[in-house]
Amino acid sequence: MVVATNLEEITNNITAACERSNRNKEDISLIAVTKYVTIERNKELVAAGIKNFGENRTEGFLKKYEAVGEEAAWHFIGTLQSRKVKDIIDKVDMIHSLDRVSLAKEINKRASNPIDCFVQVNVSEEETKHGLKVEEVETFIQEIEKYEKVRIVGLMTMAPHVEDKELIRRVFRELATLRDTIRDKKLLHAPCDYLSMGMSNDYEIAIEEGATHIRIGSKLVGE
Repeated sequence: MVVATNLEEITNNITAACERSNRNKEDISLIAVTKYVTIERNKELVAAGIKNFGENRTEGFLKKYEAVGEEAAWHFIGTLQSRKVKDIIDKVDMIHSLDRVSLAKEINKRASNPIDCFVQVNVSEEETKHGLKVEEVETFIQEIEKYEKVRIVGLMTMAPHVEDKELIRRVFRELATLRDTIRDKKLLHAPCDYLSMGMSNDYEIAIEEGATHIRIGSKLVGE
């Protein structure tokens, strides 16, 4: 079973990264990114003990939710169009890509219950990535307070896909520092305890820098 073998390797790497950074591996949530795989592979992941799935396209998510449903917790990790919020809102457990007030307004309008959201931050300021600039985040979170069904549980970013590990580390460290600043404000609508960062190529660095939610695609589910 490909998934089981991959999961064992990733679990060992998570354990090692936690040991290096004096962290508890129980504090790390592994999200299987299944956007390019079949429903059968999702079911294989469930059988292997994976509890968290990440999807970034509405259509693909709905098909997999219909097949797997509440056997898993569902994380929407891609850019979410406001017009598609109504299709997914009461099926997802977390949204990792909140980056504009209009989206928060639509979530607030459509959700039956408060939704846990990560604010997406473009720390590296790459033109190809979505998200707020670091200096925009605090003001944005203040604006979100009026939307009672939007709960800011953390921040999310993606590091550049480069070989320079120190550059990757700096990006993750900057997000962690920003998270700490917001968390210390003790805002009721934005406890901001979590960090969603780290993917197949950099999740060990992310864990060392404080990640609580890592999003693993190819290294777990296969190409």
